[in-house]
Amino acid sequence: MTPPAGGGVTQATIVKKAAPKSDYKPADVSPQRRVQRSYSVRLWAIRHSRLLEWFYARFADVFLLLHPLWKGLGYGRVEAPVKFVEKRVKGFMFDCRMCGQCILSSTGMSCPMNCPKQLRNGPCGGVRANGNCEVEPDMPCVWVKAWEGSRNMVKGDAILAVQKPVDQSLRETSAWLRVTARAAAEREQAKVAA
Repeated sequence: MTPPAGGGVTQATIVKKAAPKSDYKPADVSPQRRVQRSYSVRLWAIRHSRLLEWFYARFADVFLLLHPLWKGLGYGRVEAPVKFVEKRVKGFMFDCRMCGQCILSSTGMSCPMNCPKQLRNGPCGGVRANGNCEVEPDMPCVWVKAWEGSRNMVKGDAILAVQKPVDQSLRETSAWLRVTARAAAEREQAKVAA
Protein backbone atom coordinates (compact mmCIF):
# COMPACT_ATOMS: atom_id res chain seq x y z
CA MET A 1 0.00 0.00 0.00
CA THR A 2 1.28 3.47 -0.79
CA PRO A 3 1.80 5.97 2.00
CA PRO A 4 -1.02 8.47 2.50
CA ALA A 5 -0.72 11.68 0.56
CA GLY A 6 -2.45 13.85 3.18
CA GLY A 7 -0.50 15.01 6.22
CA GLY A 8 -2.64 13.68 9.13
CA VAL A 9 -4.12 10.53 7.56
CA THR A 10 -3.25 7.35 9.45
CA GLN A 11 -3.23 3.73 8.36
CA ALA A 12 -6.27 3.07 10.60
CA THR A 13 -8.25 5.83 8.82
CA ILE A 14 -7.45 4.33 5.41
CA VAL A 15 -8.50 0.84 6.54
CA LYS A 16 -11.72 2.19 8.07
CA LYS A 17 -12.66 4.03 4.86
CA ALA A 18 -11.91 0.95 2.74
CA ALA A 19 -13.97 -1.38 4.97
CA PRO A 20 -17.38 -2.42 3.63
CA LYS A 21 -20.26 -0.40 5.10
CA SER A 22 -22.81 -2.25 7.23
CA ASP A 23 -25.84 -1.55 9.38
CA TYR A 24 -24.29 -3.57 12.20
CA LYS A 25 -22.97 -1.50 15.07
CA PRO A 26 -21.60 -3.37 18.11
CA ALA A 27 -23.68 -2.64 21.21
CA ASP A 28 -20.68 -2.44 23.53
CA VAL A 29 -17.50 -1.17 21.97
CA SER A 30 -15.94 0.25 25.13
CA PRO A 31 -12.60 -1.50 25.73
CA GLN A 32 -12.95 -0.81 29.47
CA ARG A 33 -16.35 -2.58 29.52
CA ARG A 34 -14.89 -5.60 27.73
CA VAL A 35 -12.01 -5.79 30.21
CA GLN A 36 -14.33 -5.53 33.21
CA ARG A 37 -16.59 -8.23 31.79
CA SER A 38 -13.62 -10.56 31.28
CA TYR A 39 -12.83 -10.40 35.02
CA SER A 40 -16.44 -10.50 36.24
CA VAL A 41 -16.63 -14.23 37.14
CA ARG A 42 -13.21 -14.13 38.82
CA LEU A 43 -14.30 -11.09 40.86
CA TRP A 44 -17.62 -12.80 41.73
CA ALA A 45 -15.65 -15.75 43.13
CA ILE A 46 -13.61 -13.41 45.32
CA ARG A 47 -16.71 -11.59 46.61
CA HIS A 48 -18.29 -14.97 47.46
CA SER A 49 -15.11 -16.55 48.83
CA ARG A 50 -16.74 -17.71 52.06
CA LEU A 51 -19.43 -19.66 50.18
CA LEU A 52 -16.81 -21.14 47.86
CA GLU A 53 -14.60 -22.04 50.84
CA TRP A 54 -17.52 -23.98 52.33
CA PHE A 55 -18.30 -25.65 48.99
CA TYR A 56 -14.64 -26.53 48.36
CA ALA A 57 -14.42 -28.19 51.81
CA ARG A 58 -17.49 -30.35 51.04
CA PHE A 59 -16.12 -31.13 47.58
CA ALA A 60 -12.77 -32.20 49.07
CA ASP A 61 -14.63 -34.48 51.52
CA VAL A 62 -16.50 -36.14 48.64
CA PHE A 63 -13.28 -36.59 46.67
CA LEU A 64 -11.66 -38.13 49.75
CA LEU A 65 -14.60 -40.54 50.10
CA LEU A 66 -13.95 -41.54 46.49
CA HIS A 67 -10.27 -42.28 47.24
CA PRO A 68 -10.82 -46.06 47.19
CA LEU A 69 -12.32 -45.71 43.71
CA TRP A 70 -9.45 -43.50 42.50
CA LYS A 71 -6.93 -45.91 44.01
CA GLY A 72 -8.70 -48.97 42.57
CA LEU A 73 -8.85 -47.53 39.07
CA GLY A 74 -5.42 -46.03 39.43
CA TYR A 75 -4.73 -42.35 39.91
CA GLY A 76 -2.84 -42.34 36.60
CA ARG A 77 -5.92 -43.56 34.71
CA VAL A 78 -8.34 -41.06 36.21
CA GLU A 79 -5.94 -38.11 35.84
CA ALA A 80 -7.02 -37.24 32.28
CA PRO A 81 -10.82 -37.11 32.82
CA VAL A 82 -10.53 -35.39 36.22
CA LYS A 83 -8.05 -32.88 34.80
CA PHE A 84 -10.41 -32.19 31.89
CA VAL A 85 -13.25 -31.30 34.28
CA GLU A 86 -10.99 -29.43 36.71
CA LYS A 87 -9.51 -27.30 33.95
CA ARG A 88 -12.96 -26.27 32.66
CA VAL A 89 -14.52 -25.59 36.06
CA LYS A 90 -11.58 -23.76 37.62
CA GLY A 91 -10.79 -22.02 34.34
CA PHE A 92 -14.28 -20.55 34.20
CA MET A 93 -14.56 -19.70 37.91
CA PHE A 94 -11.05 -18.53 38.74
CA ASP A 95 -9.27 -18.13 35.39
CA CYS A 96 -7.12 -21.07 36.53
CA ARG A 97 -3.75 -21.64 34.84
CA MET A 98 -3.52 -25.33 35.95
CA CYS A 99 -0.27 -24.94 37.85
CA GLY A 100 -1.06 -28.19 39.69
CA GLN A 101 -0.49 -26.57 43.11
CA CYS A 102 -3.77 -24.84 43.79
CA ILE A 103 -3.79 -22.46 46.75
CA LEU A 104 -7.18 -20.80 46.15
CA SER A 105 -8.29 -21.65 49.68
CA SER A 106 -5.30 -19.70 51.00
CA THR A 107 -5.66 -16.69 48.72
CA GLY A 108 -9.29 -15.63 49.06
CA MET A 109 -10.29 -17.59 45.92
CA SER A 110 -8.01 -15.35 43.82
CA CYS A 111 -5.56 -17.39 41.74
CA PRO A 112 -2.04 -15.94 42.12
CA MET A 113 -1.07 -17.44 38.76
CA ASN A 114 -3.19 -14.68 37.16
CA CYS A 115 -0.57 -12.20 38.31
CA PRO A 116 1.50 -11.26 35.22
CA LYS A 117 4.60 -11.73 37.38
CA GLN A 118 3.17 -14.97 38.86
CA LEU A 119 3.98 -13.88 42.41
CA ARG A 120 2.95 -16.49 45.00
CA ASN A 121 3.49 -14.52 48.21
CA GLY A 122 1.88 -11.12 47.91
CA PRO A 123 1.85 -8.14 45.58
CA CYS A 124 4.82 -6.49 43.96
CA GLY A 125 5.76 -2.92 44.79
CA GLY A 126 4.03 -1.61 41.69
CA VAL A 127 0.36 -1.83 42.66
CA ARG A 128 -1.33 1.33 41.41
CA ALA A 129 -3.15 3.72 43.73
CA ASN A 130 -6.50 2.43 42.44
CA GLY A 131 -5.53 -1.18 43.32
CA ASN A 132 -4.86 -2.20 39.73
CA CYS A 133 -1.91 -4.10 38.32
CA GLU A 134 1.29 -2.33 37.34
CA VAL A 135 1.75 -4.53 34.25
CA GLU A 136 -1.91 -4.63 33.12
CA PRO A 137 -3.40 -1.29 34.25
CA ASP A 138 -7.02 -2.33 33.53
CA MET A 139 -6.79 -5.48 35.67
CA PRO A 140 -7.37 -5.39 39.43
CA CYS A 141 -4.25 -6.59 41.29
CA VAL A 142 -4.64 -10.29 42.02
CA TRP A 143 -3.17 -9.87 45.49
CA VAL A 144 -5.31 -6.88 46.45
CA LYS A 145 -8.34 -8.99 45.54
CA ALA A 146 -6.84 -12.01 47.35
CA TRP A 147 -6.63 -9.99 50.55
CA GLU A 148 -10.24 -8.80 50.16
CA GLY A 149 -11.45 -12.36 49.55
CA SER A 150 -9.44 -13.80 52.44
CA ARG A 151 -11.08 -11.38 54.87
CA ASN A 152 -14.44 -13.03 54.10
CA MET A 153 -13.19 -16.57 54.72
CA VAL A 154 -13.24 -18.58 57.95
CA LYS A 155 -9.61 -19.62 57.41
CA GLY A 156 -8.67 -16.27 55.91
CA ASP A 157 -5.40 -15.97 57.81
CA ALA A 158 -4.01 -18.77 55.63
CA ILE A 159 -3.04 -15.99 53.22
CA LEU A 160 -0.23 -15.11 55.66
CA ALA A 161 1.49 -18.50 55.15
CA VAL A 162 4.56 -18.35 52.93
CA GLN A 163 4.04 -20.39 49.76
CA LYS A 164 6.71 -22.46 48.04
CA PRO A 165 7.73 -21.47 44.50
CA VAL A 166 5.74 -23.12 41.72
CA ASP A 167 7.02 -26.55 40.73
CA GLN A 168 6.78 -26.31 36.94
CA SER A 169 6.90 -30.11 36.60
CA LEU A 170 3.36 -30.23 38.06
CA ARG A 171 1.88 -27.87 35.45
CA GLU A 172 -1.20 -29.28 33.68
CA THR A 173 -1.79 -31.91 36.37
CA SER A 174 -4.79 -32.29 38.68
CA ALA A 175 -4.50 -30.48 42.01
CA TRP A 176 -7.77 -32.12 43.09
CA LEU A 177 -6.28 -35.62 42.82
CA ARG A 178 -2.98 -34.58 44.40
CA VAL A 179 -4.73 -33.05 47.44
CA THR A 180 -6.99 -36.12 47.76
CA ALA A 181 -4.07 -38.56 47.62
CA ARG A 182 -2.16 -36.50 50.22
CA ALA A 183 -5.19 -36.31 52.56
CA ALA A 184 -5.75 -40.07 52.21
CA ALA A 185 -2.09 -40.77 53.05
CA GLU A 186 -2.29 -38.52 56.12
CA ARG A 187 -5.48 -40.27 57.22
CA GLU A 188 -3.78 -43.68 56.86
CA GLN A 189 -0.76 -42.47 58.88
CA ALA A 190 -3.09 -41.20 61.62
CA LYS A 191 -4.80 -44.63 61.79
CA VAL A 192 -1.43 -46.42 62.01
CA ALA A 193 -0.22 -44.04 64.73
CA ALA A 194 -3.41 -44.55 66.78
